[in-house]
Amino acid sequence: MDDKDRTRDGDADSVKKMPLGAPDEIRNVDDDKASASFVFDKTRRTLKNRHIQLIGIGGTVGTALFVQIGSSLTKGGPAEMVTWMPISSPFVRYADRFVDPALGFCAGVNFFVFETALIPFEIVAFNVVLQFWTDKIPTASVICFLLVAYCLLNVFAVRFYGESEFWLALGKAILAVGVIIFTFVTMVGGNPLHDAYGFRYWNPAKVQGAPFAEYIQTGSLGQFMGFLACLIQASFTIAGPDYVSMAAGEAHDPRRNMPQAFSSVFYRLTAFFILGSLCVGTVVPYNDPDLLHAISNAHPGAGASPYVIAMQHLKIPVLPHIMNALILSAVFSAGNSYVFCASRTLFGLALEGKAPRFLTRCTGSGVPIYCVALTLGISLISLLQLSNNAAVVIQWFVNLVTASQLMNYAIISFTYIRFHKALKAQGISRDSLPHKSFWQPFCGQVSIYAHTYYAFVATFTMAFVGGYTVFLPGRWDVPSFLFSYTMIAVVPLLFIYWKVRHSTEWQPLETMTFFEKERMLVDQYEEELHS
Repeated sequence: MDDKDRTRDGDADSVKKMPLGAPDEIRNVDDDKASASFVFDKTRRTLKNRHIQLIGIGGTVGTALFVQIGSSLTKGGPAEMVTWMPISSPFVRYADRFVDPALGFCAGVNFFVFETALIPFEIVAFNVVLQFWTDKIPTASVICFLLVAYCLLNVFAVRFYGESEFWLALGKAILAVGVIIFTFVTMVGGNPLHDAYGFRYWNPAKVQGAPFAEYIQTGSLGQFMGFLACLIQASFTIAGPDYVSMAAGEAHDPRRNMPQAFSSVFYRLTAFFILGSLCVGTVVPYNDPDLLHAISNAHPGAGASPYVIAMQHLKIPVLPHIMNALILSAVFSAGNSYVFCASRTLFGLALEGKAPRFLTRCTGSGVPIYCVALTLGISLISLLQLSNNAAVVIQWFVNLVTASQLMNYAIISFTYIRFHKALKAQGISRDSLPHKSFWQPFCGQVSIYAHTYYAFVATFTMAFVGGYTVFLPGRWDVPSFLFSYTMIAVVPLLFIYWKVRHSTEWQPLETMTFFEKERMLVDQYEEELHS
């Protein structure tokens, strides 16, 4: 970072030197004396490389890959900024700095709602998975147990969260690899029946309509709707890098560890979901009666998993219980990740003055205690399952968070466009950044915008497509409509509200700042770390 970058905020030189690991001189500054645009982050950098790499997997790989993917099968058939500026709640605050403070506000609220809604989703899922073995445990007791467990893991210290998430997410990775190995071994005849079924269920001569299923309608239109249903379900699983970025403000040696984490998470999740989708269409046909019955009757836990149904068909008795146990740990891990990400999003909003200032208070170990408490308090809406079918409640939350997730990625794409243009306008080369993503620019300057605009348009469009089935004849459902489209209406209203109330301005490219003060703190931290 050159002198120009270091002084762009004017008073950056007044920032005191930060002692390694615990910048007490800075962290103890009274908030009233701090700049209104810069409240010092009191979190601690205790998350190591192995923690961060598994956080992305822990927050993404869950019931969607092992159980709910069966529902998609029956419908469709088998067919850089963070590493340079590793701050708390990065992409939420980037929208504020690189586009408009109003966009930062609506992005933060949207992502907080998204992450918070996923907590009760996983709590409901945990109870459903548990019922694979017994339905004698009261639902309210399960909910209370999970909330207490999440509280203990997230409040006492970040290192306990990181360590627990590492081992829980490692179990998910083992399960993902395990089902892939199971598929390969059994498809070539390594099963009690010695049935080398191969790609039998992709063959139209063996399974009617394979490899594409007809969904809602018949013929080509029905097959397209099946593909669309799978595409919408896939939209729920595009997370991963955003979870890694949320740990940037608490990452140990961030400019070395964050690039490694982003790269590894991208390849691992791509492998897990692509191979997982291939496997699930291989082990059972999309029209398997047992699979259809399990989904329509909301069989608990692994009972609705295509892999478990395949194990039952192949007369394999023990593996379903092992798989259900690993799914249970995967669900718990996902909920644990969402508590962390939701609380850090709220913390980031408070740091930018878009949430009450008391939410910036941290414990001595660097945990934003009030943010964690508020997040867990909202998670009590998981008690909805006490009066509704658990499968219905899960689908409501899926609809809500899918739209929020897509809106979030649309905002990230647009923010990156502004960031890239600002770098060019201010003469800052991307080669000077700690990490530069491949294919950007892709075949010249023009295509980077084509690539980013593609992501922006695609995610924004899919947000509107997600709940399309409620508009088909005879399929109108008020709860499904509200959960599918509420956030699409709320996000622009939040933008307008903040912009009108605070008269915010669009950030000019030539004078846009790049978190100089925060970057200086990271520079000093890493200088002492490597000295």
